Amino acid sequence: MVLDSSIPAHLRCPRTRTRQVSDTWNPAVAAYSARPLESIQQLVMSYFGVQAKGEENSDRIRTALQAIIESFKQPNGPARYDTVQFVDAAGYLNQVAVAYWIDPETFHKWNESEVIKNWWASEDRLKEGVGYFREILRPRLEQFETIYTAAHGPFEGVSKLFPQMSGPIIEHGYWGSMRDRLPMSQTSTMDPAGALAVAKGSPAHGGRVIIHGHDNLTLIRSGEDWSTTEGEERKIWYDDIAPVLKEGMDFLRDDGMDVGCYCNRYCFHFDENGKQEERGFGYSLWRSLSALETWGATHGTHLSIFVTFNRLAKKFKNLTLYHEVSVFDASNQYFEYLNCHPKTGLLRAV
Repeated sequence: MVLDSSIPAHLRCPRTRTRQVSDTWNPAVAAYSARPLESIQQLVMSYFGVQAKGEENSDRIRTALQAIIESFKQPNGPARYDTVQFVDAAGYLNQVAVAYWIDPETFHKWNESEVIKNWWASEDRLKEGVGYFREILRPRLEQFETIYTAAHGPFEGVSKLFPQMSGPIIEHGYWGSMRDRLPMSQTSTMDPAGALAVAKGSPAHGGRVIIHGHDNLTLIRSGEDWSTTEGEERKIWYDDIAPVLKEGMDFLRDDGMDVGCYCNRYCFHFDENGKQEERGFGYSLWRSLSALETWGATHGTHLSIFVTFNRLAKKFKNLTLYHEVSVFDASNQYFEYLNCHPKTGLLRAV
C-alpha cells in the first residue's frame, strides 16, 4: 500500500532536510492527519483561563468563565471553542475556554474591538477574587501538524474546523516522526532563538503580567477520548494506560523545567452543565521541539506511555488518541496573567 504523507500536498516542497525514515517505511499500526483547506494559512489558538483556590470560590470561577464565553458571541468571535478544567500543582482549580480561529484577521477584529479590549484592560479584573490568563498562539500552517489513531477521528481541537482526514501516513511510529510531520521540517531545524522575557509586571508580585515568547517555542496538545470504550478496551484504558499517562503528566507539571518544559496541564473537558466528560488532553509549552523530542525518546515517564501504547495498540477499537503540535514565531505569541499565582503557565519559567 502506498502511504500518504502527513504534510498536505500544497505545503510540500523540495527537501533540504531528509525524513528520519526511508520511503519504504511501513508503520506497525495506521495513523492519520487532519487535512485543512488550502485557503487556511494561519491558525489562532487562544487559551482563556480563570483560576482560584478553595471550594468557596467555585461560583466565582464559573461566573468569570461564563463572562469569557459570552464574549465569544461578539462579532468575529471564534469558529469554535472547548471548555476544560484542571487542578494545578498549587491546588488551584483552573477552568479554561480554548477558542480557535482559522483566520487571524477575524481574530484581530474581535480581540481589538472596544468591548473585548476594554474588558481585559479593566482594573475590575484585578478585584474579582480570581486569577485570569490568556495565552494566544498563532502558528502558520507550515508550523503545525496533527496525528490521530483513527481515520474517523473524532476530530478534536482546531482540527474540528478541518474538512477531512488523510489516508494512512508514513511519518508515524518512529522517533522523529513528530518533527517529520511538520511541513517546516522539510527545510528547517526549527531551533529556538531568544528567551522568555517579562514585558510588564512582576510574576512574584502578581497583578498584571505580560510575557513575550521566543522563536520556535513549541506547543503540544496530546489528547484521549475513551468515552465510547467498553469491556476489555475500557479496562485497558483505566488499568494500563491512564496510570502511566498521569505519571508522565505529573512529572512535566512538577519537574518539567529540568527537561525544557515551561508548563504542563492535564485538562479534562466538561459540558455546558459542568459535567466532566471522558475526554482529556495534556497541554504543554516547551523551550523547543528538540527538548520535547528528547523527553519523549529518553525519559522513563514517556517511555512508559510509548511502550504501553504500542503493546496494546492493536486492541483499540473505540479509544482515540491524537495530538496537535505547533512551533511559533516570537511575534505570534502573547501571554498575559492577571492576579495569577506565580507558578501559573509561563510565570514559573521566568
